[in-house]
Amino acid sequence: MKQQECKLDKEITKQVKLDYLLYLPVGYEVTNREWPLILFLHGRGERGTDLSRLQQYGLPKLVEEQEDFPFIVVSPQCPLYTTWGLESDALLALLDDVSARYAVDRSRIYLTGISMGGFGTWNLATDAPARFAAIAPICSTGPTEKVHMLKDVPVWVFHGAKDTTVPVHHAEEMVEKLKACGGNPRLTIYPEADHAGLTPVFFNMEIYDWFLQHRRNTSHSE
Repeated sequence: MKQQECKLDKEITKQVKLDYLLYLPVGYEVTNREWPLILFLHGRGERGTDLSRLQQYGLPKLVEEQEDFPFIVVSPQCPLYTTWGLESDALLALLDDVSARYAVDRSRIYLTGISMGGFGTWNLATDAPARFAAIAPICSTGPTEKVHMLKDVPVWVFHGAKDTTVPVHHAEEMVEKLKACGGNPRLTIYPEADHAGLTPVFFNMEIYDWFLQHRRNTSHSE
């Protein structure tokens, strides 16, 4: 019997679940305005079910110590036996849910992450480039075959020259491929920093000033 030509056409649903930390800016409750939002993706070591581990570094640590941070900050925790690269559906669903529940300026949604979270930043942004006004991946690499999706997205890459976990040439390759397809990324390399030495980057207010310089066009539906 010869092979038959067949087609599958069936709607399926997928349940997703993420625990997360939510920071609302000072004045959120008493002001009638929409706020910019940053989605922060942690590294591999913070996976699990203990959200307090996220507060040890990065944006969750910054907003614990600085009361006047002018963004909504969403910091999800990756489940233990997966990676951010496999959780794009859950992360986009989380953004949808938070944007519906809170006063989010959808033209100013930003994405950053470090190490595994940096890869997640590259990956999620290439999966949904229209969702983000700007991204900042830190000490990471990403899917080079999809980087052309970000040619119109502002990108600022950070890396340590002495990183042996993710050598700096991976970041340089991502930047060069993005430039080759018409993008205009920024690259900052810290000459003395290793893989663990980039966490202070999140306390550099210049990044957040740079985020706020960018706004995406929301005239089309997401």
